[in-house]
Amino acid sequence: MSSRTVDMIYDFGSPNAYLARRVLNRIAARTGATINVIPCLLGGIFKATGNQAPMLAFAGIKGKNEYEALELRRFVARHGFDAFRINPHFPVNTLLAMRGFIAAKRMGVGDAYLDAVETAMWETGRKMDDPEVFVATLNEAGLDGAAIAAATQDAAVKAELAANTEAAVARGA
Repeated sequence: MSSRTVDMIYDFGSPNAYLARRVLNRIAARTGATINVIPCLLGGIFKATGNQAPMLAFAGIKGKNEYEALELRRFVARHGFDAFRINPHFPVNTLLAMRGFIAAKRMGVGDAYLDAVETAMWETGRKMDDPEVFVATLNEAGLDGAAIAAATQDAAVKAELAANTEAAVARGA
C-alpha cells in the first residue's frame, strides 16, 4: 500500500474534474493513496493565466467541440459512469458551491458535501448557483444547508478560496 497523497485542484464547474475524481477514487482504493481535493475557482485560474474554457477557446475551430463531446462520451462509457449527465444549466457559476466546500470542510463534513454537490451538478442536473436549490440540495443530503450557505459569506472562507486559487496558479494550474 502507498502513503502517497494526490492534490487535486478542483472546481465543481468542470465536468472533467467530476470524472477525474471518480477515476482517482478508484486508483486510491486500489493503491491506498489519499486524494486531497483542494477547492479553487477555475474561472479565477483562467483569468490569472489569460486562458478560457475549452468551449470558448475552441469555438472557432471546426469540429473541435464536437470531437471533445465525442471523447467525453467515450470516457464516460469506458469507465462505466452511467449516472453522469452534462448539467442542463452548464456553465454554472460555482462561487457559492466552492465557498460552501471550504465551509463544509471546516465543519467536518467536506466529503459528504463534495459527494452531494457533485451528484447534484453532474448526475441530477441541478442549478447549484441558485441559493434556494443549493440549500435544498444540502438539506436533502443530510447537511445543514442554511449553516453552510451562511458560512459562505465568512471572510476567512472567501480568503481561503482566493488563496487556494492563487496557489493553484503558482503551481502551474
